[in-house]
Amino acid sequence: MGDFFTNLDRRWIFLGMGIVVALPMLLGLSFPEEPSDMVRDVFAAVDTLPEGSNILMAYDYDPATKGELEPMAAAFTRHCAKKKHKLYFITLWPAAVPMLRQNIDILESEFGDDYTYGENYVNLGFRPGNEGVIKVVVTDLKELYGNDVNGQDLQKIPMTRNLKNIQQMDLIVNVSAGTPGAKEWVQYAASKYEIKMVAGVTGVGAPALYPYVPAQLTGLLGAIKAAAEYEQTLIDAYPEFAENPATNEALRRMGPQLIAHIYIVALIILGNCIYFTDKRRGAAR
Repeated sequence: MGDFFTNLDRRWIFLGMGIVVALPMLLGLSFPEEPSDMVRDVFAAVDTLPEGSNILMAYDYDPATKGELEPMAAAFTRHCAKKKHKLYFITLWPAAVPMLRQNIDILESEFGDDYTYGENYVNLGFRPGNEGVIKVVVTDLKELYGNDVNGQDLQKIPMTRNLKNIQQMDLIVNVSAGTPGAKEWVQYAASKYEIKMVAGVTGVGAPALYPYVPAQLTGLLGAIKAAAEYEQTLIDAYPEFAENPATNEALRRMGPQLIAHIYIVALIILGNCIYFTDKRRGAAR
């Protein structure tokens, strides 16, 4: 048996990896997650706000990172909508404008009876300037944003008519793939003006932001794993979300990862067993 595995063509191993990844995807397998304390803190930051609170939905990611960040952005959108908060969508990335639109589609398709444009949510869209945009909107939003993404005057939109700046926000929710993103929102808005903030970022971006937790950031979601935990928390708190397949997108994406990791660990154990068995045989000879 040891000789068989020793001489096994590595392409069979690659094929096995393809199968164990593909099967959970094809079968739609998902597994329950145990939310971490930090994920629970992020959830509580949204959930404990009074109904109708003002939330800045700052989504700074593009199609390249959509696979990792879209599930958490969608979970934030659904959670805020469930609590009937007033949502102000904004982005510092030109490529994120379609990402805002996709999240607004969630409001219109799943919460249409409760969400009316201009009264419950607004799309401010993109303005060039990177972190310079943050420095302006924290004191005078209408200096940069005279109109929404559709060109409608903010003075004619009920929920922005009396909006002076983002210091009037009860919470900043940021989903970020890089710079400008979570770090800049923390430095130039949340920290300086003591605005409560939570964020969701890519796996490679999370370590640089952990030092901001919990002082400047109430909590942080890192990569698809944290997104799955957030979805699990949302479903546990509001079981009706379990009936919507789109609500557990991150949970489904964690299924192939879990099976693949088990497969890799099994190969490592098998490889070590073969190595030590051959070593003992060599010593016996």
